Amino acid sequence: MIDDGSSLTVEMEVEDSPAAAIAPREPPKIQRLEESVINRIAAGEVIQRPVSAVKELVENSLDADSSSISVVVMDGGLKLIQVSDDGHGIRREDLPILCERHTTSKLTKYEDLFSLSSMGFRGEALASMTYVAHVTVTSITKGQIHGYRVSYRDGVMEHEPKACAAVKGTQIMVENLFYNMIARRKTLQNSADDYGKIVDLLSRMAIHHNNVSFSCRKHGAVKADVHSVVSPSRLDSIRSVYGVSVAKNLMKVEVSSCDPSGCTFDMEGFISNSNYVAKKTILVLFINDRLVECSALKRAIEIVYAATLPKASKPFVYMSINLPREHVDINIHPTKKEVSLLNQEIIIEMIQSEVELKLRSANDTRTFQEQKVEYIQSTLTSSRSDPPVSPLLSGQKTQKVPVNKMVRTDSSDPAGRLHAFLQPKSHNLPDKVSSLSVVRSSVRQRRNPKETADLSSVQELIAGVDSCCHPGLLETVRNCTYVGMADDVFALVQYNTHLYLANVVNLSKELMYQQTLRRFAHFNAIQLSDPAPLSELILLALKEEDLDLGNENNDDLKERIAEMNTDLLKEKTEMLDEYFSINIDSNGNLSRLPVILDQYTPDMDRVPEFLLCLGNDVEWEDEKTCFQGVSAAIGNFYAMHPPLLPNPSGDGIQFYTKRSESSQDNTDLGGNVEMEENIDQDLLSDAENAWAQREWSIQHVLFPSMRLFLKPPAAMASNGTFVKVASLEKLYKIFERC
Repeated sequence: MIDDGSSLTVEMEVEDSPAAAIAPREPPKIQRLEESVINRIAAGEVIQRPVSAVKELVENSLDADSSSISVVVMDGGLKLIQVSDDGHGIRREDLPILCERHTTSKLTKYEDLFSLSSMGFRGEALASMTYVAHVTVTSITKGQIHGYRVSYRDGVMEHEPKACAAVKGTQIMVENLFYNMIARRKTLQNSADDYGKIVDLLSRMAIHHNNVSFSCRKHGAVKADVHSVVSPSRLDSIRSVYGVSVAKNLMKVEVSSCDPSGCTFDMEGFISNSNYVAKKTILVLFINDRLVECSALKRAIEIVYAATLPKASKPFVYMSINLPREHVDINIHPTKKEVSLLNQEIIIEMIQSEVELKLRSANDTRTFQEQKVEYIQSTLTSSRSDPPVSPLLSGQKTQKVPVNKMVRTDSSDPAGRLHAFLQPKSHNLPDKVSSLSVVRSSVRQRRNPKETADLSSVQELIAGVDSCCHPGLLETVRNCTYVGMADDVFALVQYNTHLYLANVVNLSKELMYQQTLRRFAHFNAIQLSDPAPLSELILLALKEEDLDLGNENNDDLKERIAEMNTDLLKEKTEMLDEYFSINIDSNGNLSRLPVILDQYTPDMDRVPEFLLCLGNDVEWEDEKTCFQGVSAAIGNFYAMHPPLLPNPSGDGIQFYTKRSESSQDNTDLGGNVEMEENIDQDLLSDAENAWAQREWSIQHVLFPSMRLFLKPPAAMASNGTFVKVASLEKLYKIFERC
């Protein structure tokens, strides 16, 4: 027994010895991978995200000479991608090899790559989709009485093509994308992220291919998030996709070169001017009609804008570059999002120079009308609080103002403001006094028509506003100077030697209410591009107010309330349209809103709350009370509330932080997580734009309009709308003690 134990001990020592651990291993055997493994690996390179599949399918539709392309997406493209077109279709005899790898109708030999005019050429996209998803194709060609439908899996047909009813063209459905790639599917759980990328892709396609109509919507949604129609001009396409605010601030730019040494190209496009404000650069680049990315060109353009415009502004750029096909290598990226150009550095340098020239020449003609008016006015009139100044006699000295009474910044005095340091042009002031008065009078009449309404009830409401006006606050509002925003609600303003906090929400609400009364029945209108159904908007507002989300009885009650309010507003549509320019069509859709202040559009996210307020809070039976209630609802809707997205500056940045599973695990283990890698950049950019636009509107729209039109009620003197935070005289007393 002892011997056995000893031998056992020796054997264990031999096994644990270092010599056994470093024994040489046999080299691994090289073996040929199975075809299914090869194809799945290749599919993961070609179809990286749902947007990659959409791009390939849409490009196939364009190659099929389609004039209309429709995309439907479910769960960000993971559950369903459906692309339908009206192209020439797929022949019945081509369906068996349609989804095999490297089957294509675009080329036959390698040299064809250098004269290729189609989007696709490899014959890999559809094959790759069948290895990571379930693909169904329905197609009909010209002259056929019915179409054919067939499903594919792993590159081959699951059954023979079946005859079916079909409309002209092809429809391809990609379902359960990445169902067999668990890791890839987990990284793509944020469906909103992927759907946003799909919308962005189709928006870019729509403005270039303006001879094709595009639409994109979520499965089950009535309204399309992208809807473009065939347009004769590219600028019209940009206007329909990106909006009027972008299109009106674009300049056309063109560059061409016919250098016999080889640098031959034509570029035409649009670039944003100095009035366009955004936090994110948008570069829509097409090279030989192919949507691509070029980081070098994007960086070159950003350098020009950074040197010319304010630091926070980023450009919008659309460019279409055409080169000889033999000068472009399109086969350098799995998803074809990048290409290689001959003489790329020279082309980028020429485009950069032209953009800089165009931008600087546009800036030469830029004017700032508000500053000019203030300067002229300051030379004509003195501050109301100052005594009249008489010409000085010879030898007489000017009376020195004590430093503790000296106003550094005043609304009617340019000293201390930016344009005080500019060299003003000489003006013949006596000749311009009358013209300035005429201009100011016409502006006041246009914005405040005296004969706004002949209804006694409206006249009584306006008289009530005038009688409740606080003279001290009126003087402050007329002559205050905007300093900046102190927080989300309060702005800092200076009046004489005092510094105040002013509640911009209360001030804008009162201003909009008064303007609604003064413009009664004389409104310009904001036409909505897509009429919005009242019932859905009111139901949305009710759901946002209700905290008990699980109660089904509440849902039925909300639907009844929404239906009742919709019927009520439809009954009042004639009055709302005639007096307030709020148009509701016969189908119960909101199609038009009034313009309360020029150059200002309300936050459309608050439309549901506005409609609910109209239905619930207005007393419709009494004329005066009715007009007062509608005006108050409009005032609250148009007031400059903080945007619904949290302020990204300060602690609000946490709202835009996305935490992945891996980053949480690293945190638990004590690892460091970089916040920049986890921030939702698109949502953050939207929030920054919303907050920047609001601050611009407060400074350039609200305060100038307040000086002209607002008659602050006496209640504002005691309800915290104005709070004095500092006084120059008192500060000097404190400093004297020190």
